[in-house]
Amino acid sequence: QSQLVESGGGLVQPGGSLRLSCAASGFSLDYRAIGWFRQAPGKEREGISCISSSGGSTNYADSVKGRFAISRDNAKNTAYLQMNSLKPEDTAVYYCAAHVGSAYCAAAVVWGQGTQVTVSS
Repeated sequence: QSQLVESGGGLVQPGGSLRLSCAASGFSLDYRAIGWFRQAPGKEREGISCISSSGGSTNYADSVKGRFAISRDNAKNTAYLQMNSLKPEDTAVYYCAAHVGSAYCAAAVVWGQGTQVTVSS
């Protein structure tokens, strides 16, 4: 059974940092682009970052550019999202997804269950 499991969410003060992990089981991430998404209450799901299968190409939504960093360790079958300078508006459930292709986050085929990130003082 193909699964993605996110971890690392929690409550953090504004300006703080968190590192999310996205661990795959039952399939290999080696040839798949990985994307991170988030959904805040009452809002649509937002794609915030994508990394190619090799890790050589990354992109970010304007809302997180310069603050978040996506990475991956194919040997560990895991992707990461380092989140720095967190703001209250970053509060959301964060999801990772494995995509059908290796270069772009065009079509997600496996989704994680999500991890809650709350930024509040």
